[in-house]
Amino acid sequence: MKPFTEKEIIQGLKKGDKSCIDTLYKVYHQRIYAFALSYLKVSEDALDVAHEVFICLWEKRKDLDAEKNIESFIFTVTRNAVLSLFRKKASEQKYLSYLASLTIEDTATEKMVDYDLLNEKVETLVAQLPPRRLEIYTLSRNRGLSNKEISAQLDIAEKTVEDHLTKALAFLRNGLNGVGVAGLVFYYLFL
Repeated sequence: MKPFTEKEIIQGLKKGDKSCIDTLYKVYHQRIYAFALSYLKVSEDALDVAHEVFICLWEKRKDLDAEKNIESFIFTVTRNAVLSLFRKKASEQKYLSYLASLTIEDTATEKMVDYDLLNEKVETLVAQLPPRRLEIYTLSRNRGLSNKEISAQLDIAEKTVEDHLTKALAFLRNGLNGVGVAGLVFYYLFL
């Protein structure tokens, strides 16, 4: 029997009943999308926010209170996701403005910007990673798999994947420190 009341839906969610999230999706997806779009003005961003809301709802299902209004929770999560996206875009814009303001003045610095040399340096550093870390880094950066997909493919915890990627990126960042500003820009743009 499918739940009908909000309380039954929340209780079903807490038990892991996927039909409950489907019910909420049917009821709220279009409203969440319209709400996010009214602020973001970009359809793809609004869709991302709507999907993020339902992912968050599913992840936090065990913490939901059947006595509280699910709609207010959903729209609070939506508002927070919109604000988070605004902050992220503002931060990206500041960084891009900073990069645009950088000027390369002397020939020694110009030579360091050579993409092929930086790429070669990164390949050398990547080859120095321990085998398991190298495998995880390759799946993430070369094949574009998410941490969750890597975790499932290698049958290891998602936190283990995150730990390996964090350590691999820290190793690469440290290895590129001696290359100067160009190395750091390369790191942030391509790794």
